[in-house]
Amino acid sequence: MIDTIEKVIPYISGLWTLPWIVVGFLMTLALSKWLGKDRVDAGMKKVGFLLLFVFIPLLLFRIFLNIGFGSEELRFASLTFVVLTFMYLISYLFGYLEVRKIGLTGVERRTFIKTVLTNQGRSAAFVGGIMLSIQEWRVPAAIYISIVGIGLFAIIPYMLSMMHNRENQGREKVTTLPGFLRLYPWYLLSFVIAAVIIHRSTGITVVDLGDAGTILHFITALTIPAGLYYVGAGIDPKDLKLTEMKKLFSLTGGSPSEREFHWSVARNAFFTTLIATPLAIVLVFGSLMYMNLIPKEWFAVIALNSVMPITSTNMFLIPYGIDRKGTALAITWTTIIAVPALMLLIPAFVSLFT
Repeated sequence: MIDTIEKVIPYISGLWTLPWIVVGFLMTLALSKWLGKDRVDAGMKKVGFLLLFVFIPLLLFRIFLNIGFGSEELRFASLTFVVLTFMYLISYLFGYLEVRKIGLTGVERRTFIKTVLTNQGRSAAFVGGIMLSIQEWRVPAAIYISIVGIGLFAIIPYMLSMMHNRENQGREKVTTLPGFLRLYPWYLLSFVIAAVIIHRSTGITVVDLGDAGTILHFITALTIPAGLYYVGAGIDPKDLKLTEMKKLFSLTGGSPSEREFHWSVARNAFFTTLIATPLAIVLVFGSLMYMNLIPKEWFAVIALNSVMPITSTNMFLIPYGIDRKGTALAITWTTIIAVPALMLLIPAFVSLFT
């Protein structure tokens, strides 16, 4: 059995995992016609929680059990905070410029900026998790995922809560994230910290665990294709319409108010997420790589994470006063565009930066 597992592992690792996005899309389409979309969506929601709370933490544990967390890792962790701050500043800048352009004021202005700012949060665990299967990238990718978790489930909700309470002058306090999501970043970090402590104090790696280590490697390797299947399953074919694409690019639209607000939110978030941010990231951090100030592996992880689709967990933040429809549209269309783009970019980056 162990020999069979060892032979299977290479086929659920690396670039072999990319087609699982397509498999997830096609299988969900077929199952929805057979079982009904609501039942399939409910099942995939449970799969998502299982991946978040079981498989991804175990995968990070396995990765950090194999390395010594030293000065290089600390440097990249610090750089990741800088990268994320830079990304949110870009988002705020383009949101601010857009509200001035279309003349929004008052509640609409605040809602627009909060929504665009929040929607800079990316699907670093599910889509970005594929980078964990690339040997040369797995450590910086694991660090990036851990820190993004803190941003998405701790820092951004806290900032939105402060803004919401200030806008309402303390009359209506909101704690919108469920407890299990507020706990998640620290839960995830506990696996990283445990692995680092065990490795540094004992020198143990996964190989030293023998057959148990092989089984752990197999179980955690399943995380990547399962996560990509989940991403593919989340693409709704009803959104793949020319009329919807025209609305996104302002070629047509519904009522004037819809064109000027919901779709403006979606367009601005789309532009900021998949055009302005990647270009700025590649320019700034590509220059640092060119000057040999950061390794090429770091640049690859940072650049690819800047092309990730917006995370669907942003929908939990609606009660903080962000726009529901604009957020849903931005999540859908960044997923539709970013996932195929990443299927091309990741192999290209592997050949260039490994």
